[in-house]
Amino acid sequence: MHSRLASSGDLPPWAAVLACVLALVSLGVLLALELRRRERGGPSIVATGVIAVAALVLAVLRPVRVAARESVVGAKVVVLVDGSRSMDLPGDDGARHVARDRAAKDIARLAKEARLVTMSFGDGAPRVVSDGAPIGSDARSDLAAALRALGTSAEERPRALVVISDGRLDEPSADATEAALRALGETLRVPIHTVATTRRVLADASVRRVSTAGAAVAHVPLPLRVEIGCEGALACDSLTVTARELREDGPPAVLASGLAKVKDGRAVVDLSVTLDRAGTRIVEVAVTPPSGDELPDNDRRLLTLNVARERVRILHVAGRPTHDTRALRQWLKSNASADIVAFFILRTSSDNPNARQEDLSLIPFPVDELFTEHLPSFDAIVLQDFDAQPYGLERHLPAVARYVRSGGGLIMVGGPNSFVAGGYADTPLAGVLPVALDGTPGATAADVAPFVPSWTDDGRAAPLLEPLRSLAGEELPPMPGANVVGDVREGAIALWTHPQRKTKAGAPMPILAIGDQGDGRSVALAVDGGWLLEFSQLGARTGGRGHGALWDGLVGWLMRDPRFEPAQLELVGGCVADVPARLRVRVPPSGGSPDAPLVVELRRLDDDSPPARVELKRPTGGGVAEAKLPPLAAGGYTARVRLGTGPTTRRDFACERGGDEWADSRPDAERLERLASATRATFRWAGGDMRVPLPPPTVVSAERHVVPFAPSWVWTLAAAIALGVHWVARRRGGLS
Repeated sequence: MHSRLASSGDLPPWAAVLACVLALVSLGVLLALELRRRERGGPSIVATGVIAVAALVLAVLRPVRVAARESVVGAKVVVLVDGSRSMDLPGDDGARHVARDRAAKDIARLAKEARLVTMSFGDGAPRVVSDGAPIGSDARSDLAAALRALGTSAEERPRALVVISDGRLDEPSADATEAALRALGETLRVPIHTVATTRRVLADASVRRVSTAGAAVAHVPLPLRVEIGCEGALACDSLTVTARELREDGPPAVLASGLAKVKDGRAVVDLSVTLDRAGTRIVEVAVTPPSGDELPDNDRRLLTLNVARERVRILHVAGRPTHDTRALRQWLKSNASADIVAFFILRTSSDNPNARQEDLSLIPFPVDELFTEHLPSFDAIVLQDFDAQPYGLERHLPAVARYVRSGGGLIMVGGPNSFVAGGYADTPLAGVLPVALDGTPGATAADVAPFVPSWTDDGRAAPLLEPLRSLAGEELPPMPGANVVGDVREGAIALWTHPQRKTKAGAPMPILAIGDQGDGRSVALAVDGGWLLEFSQLGARTGGRGHGALWDGLVGWLMRDPRFEPAQLELVGGCVADVPARLRVRVPPSGGSPDAPLVVELRRLDDDSPPARVELKRPTGGGVAEAKLPPLAAGGYTARVRLGTGPTTRRDFACERGGDEWADSRPDAERLERLASATRATFRWAGGDMRVPLPPPTVVSAERHVVPFAPSWVWTLAAAIALGVHWVARRRGGLS
């Protein structure tokens, strides 16, 4: 129990202070004026005056004795430590996070009266750091977001903040004004003390930033602006900058290069790249550093570009103008999202029209130009009832197969001159079809008996056929015969099959099959009766929309439209080199057999090593499953998820060692010093004096007793008597 004197509880503190000030002024006037004017009795005037003023002050204050059981509670102080990846960079003595952690311990040791809460800030709201627990490695260092989160939290607000960082912050930015820095302190209305972890500037050449102008569109040049930095003791006059696309089907493809002229440690170079394939693509932008670079990990940046299609560019080659050919060509021409280049082959090079070339309205089929010079410009090729041999396509089939495996799309549509009948068996093109072709002499090429295709379980579950099923259910029109094909290849599935005909393995013969082929995809439709979905009794009931619904799904799946993918892949939180990542897989309710395995294959784009396989538990009735990927080295990767034995859904992503946090390795102590100055706080260097001015503790009374020294009337009476005695003394001294 502690005891102390205090003024009356009904008197506000300002009134007590005012009373004391007025008393001191009164004494000053008494001594300075009245003693100078007195005739006699100076000591009595002073003595009675002091007693009178004191009595009057006591009458105002009415002192009491306060007996209380009290405890002292230290002020809450939040220590915000930088938890971004830049703290893993070298500092004055080891990594920067070593100096950060040491500074936090020194502050805790010197500020024992305060209630310190250590929190890590990075991307989003700050997180409490437990004793001995490792601090995460965030992709950002957003101090402003951390302060806003503290300001809106329901927890007790801190009375002071201490920020420990290297100063390389995302927010506030390096060019933040004094007003903006001051506003950060006003978020919590507290001073923000800052501690810088390092003075060391690395000898480092780096790709600091790569920005794009607009969206990435296939076959359209994409401008890149590359900012290069060169600091420390490096001699940088000019640096070579190269942009390459990381590809699974071969070495990286050089897209552009340029020369950066470095001035005052900085250079900007503009490049233009053109990507031929839509989808997620990984582009590496790298600089060739001079000798002595201390941080080679930031010499390159890996961009994940979602390349869109302005229009799907399709090459449609048909052997003759049949009903099926005309129906498909009409649909392609009416599709606003498709850019169609179509050829009907009406004569071969050996035909003799008995006329001069300049008199002919029909041009020869430009097979060489299409399948050499212009082949990479197409997103997909549709070969419909087309015989390769008479038109010189046979020598280009290896190039077409390479085109498919490197990301192109292929659809072969049936007819009298397609599949085996078109001479495609035992050719390189047959190797990229989803079905096998029997090239033995005398093999049956076609079955002309009418039939109705049967749906498979995979066909019922396939999102690409969902538009057709929503129109017509599982009803299909009778087909006028089929091309004879073999079993589906590995990685392919049959969506429709023949109701009677079997393959050599005894399985129902595929009619519609899809499959992956390297980086590309292919479709086999072994009938030429697709037009009957539009012109038949079924077509009449569905308004003729079945044919378009089928081809919407086929071309959309070929182009990896997410609507028609069997699953969805999402990388949770990005990928950091040597740190496990999480891959989220979304499986639709109709995503294949519930007993089929759900497998994720992971392969590095610029490496020939075998893929890593991760098998997941399939969610019941569709849903989300997560795969924990092993720690990966820096580079580009492709992840494929396979539902059962069918085609895969692909997702490309990049893993960087430090990302944006390592792109600029320079510490920025000046920014921390400006922040402390703007919020009326102090700035310190880690390893120096860590004493920072902290708010005083708060006294909390658990039990309190107040006892007055005397009743109020006693103090008033004493003041009146003292004033009367003083008046008498003044009169005797000759003062009126």
